[in-house]
Amino acid sequence: MQKTIGIAELAVSRTAADVLVTYSLGSCVGLTLFDPTRGLGGMIHCMLPLSSINDEKARQSPAMFVDTGIAELLRLLYEAGADPRRLIAKVAGGAAPLDDNGTFRIGERNLAVLRKMLSNNSIVLRGEQTGGTAARTMYLYLDSGRTVVKSRGREVEL
Repeated sequence: MQKTIGIAELAVSRTAADVLVTYSLGSCVGLTLFDPTRGLGGMIHCMLPLSSINDEKARQSPAMFVDTGIAELLRLLYEAGADPRRLIAKVAGGAAPLDDNGTFRIGERNLAVLRKMLSNNSIVLRGEQTGGTAARTMYLYLDSGRTVVKSRGREVEL
């Protein structure tokens, strides 16, 4: 069953029939984490890099921010039995869709914080489709851990 992860949302599943999907990854980043031994995975769609800009929003919606969102996703995966040594991480997004002349560089900053969070947790990034200007849709198939990204009529498996 397809389950949509909206902007500033996350989900964890171990149901093999589930497909987690998130749409409109522009400057936002989508991250999938999958433990192949447990058949357990999760997805998050983060908008902004650091929660320090609004502590109250971070408490209400940790997935809005890369730092608090990834921490929450990891917490939920570990509670469900994931082994951090087996997690397969893949990312999409981090684009500059409005070509803002690099003023805010939110996509770049989102990716930098994401990479730091994964590194701090000893998780290796195994696939990515990031940057550019195109929006992306990301899928995680729980039956296999396969991560697929669709953009501009093309489909790529990470």
